[in-house]
Amino acid sequence: MQLGFKIKHHFFNAFRELFVHHHGSLEFRAKIFALIISVNEHINEDIFTIVKDISLNIYDGNDDRANLLMMSTKELVQKVTDDNGLDVDSLIISIQKELKIVPRYAKKIDIKALTPLVNLTRDPDTLAYQKNILEFLQKTKDDILAVTKL
Repeated sequence: MQLGFKIKHHFFNAFRELFVHHHGSLEFRAKIFALIISVNEHINEDIFTIVKDISLNIYDGNDDRANLLMMSTKELVQKVTDDNGLDVDSLIISIQKELKIVPRYAKKIDIKALTPLVNLTRDPDTLAYQKNILEFLQKTKDDILAVTKL
């Protein structure tokens, strides 16, 4: 990753809401990725490479935006794994609250795009947990879209 991007990211991190277009949407996506990733005990850089690839597809090749999503996801995963006041349950509650406030975010839940993150998991218990999370996300998405008719 470029040094210039890292410096820009740290600056933007402090003032993200002011400088990043559609900050809320990006943060919501980062929470979704972090939810799937953080339940895995064996997190490596391959996972974040996949996040970057998915992000490039989401943002039509916009490398800066994809890097921001990847870095935001890394930060959230780090907070969960460091037991830094954030855990899986908190992420789920936060996602549910955001969906109540901004129902159109439900369209940003793409189970097919999240599947490669699950496919890296080798532990059967973790894999089952991740699949349950995917089912929960799909059900939540379906419920929100059915009620709001977006």
